[in-house]
Amino acid sequence: MTVDRSRRWSYAPVLVAVVLQFVLLYSPSGGGASPFPNFDKLVHCSIFALPVFFALLARLPWVPVIAVLALHAPVSELLQWALLPHRSGDPWDVVADLVGMALGAAAAHLALNREQTERW
Repeated sequence: MTVDRSRRWSYAPVLVAVVLQFVLLYSPSGGGASPFPNFDKLVHCSIFALPVFFALLARLPWVPVIAVLALHAPVSELLQWALLPHRSGDPWDVVADLVGMALGAAAAHLALNREQTERW
């Protein structure tokens, strides 16, 4: 199966979003002081929304995308708790991750519907 060049480039934002997610989730420190309370929840929401949004815009199959990221949310917290000495696992971060995924999927749905409407 070959993928044309323009479609191949649609995967680049997905890759960047996933790399950013891994860097932020698995860095040894939490990044310092928060600018406001629960800022980390906003970060979690964002770093799970972006890969979903870009993956769905790239027309990757939504079931595997959602399944993999939904599994990654609690696994990342368990890994932070067990393996990263200056990090802790937080169940509320998993909730923020899942909310971010829902927001990313909703935004992608809206963007794709708008694209379809503009074609008509």
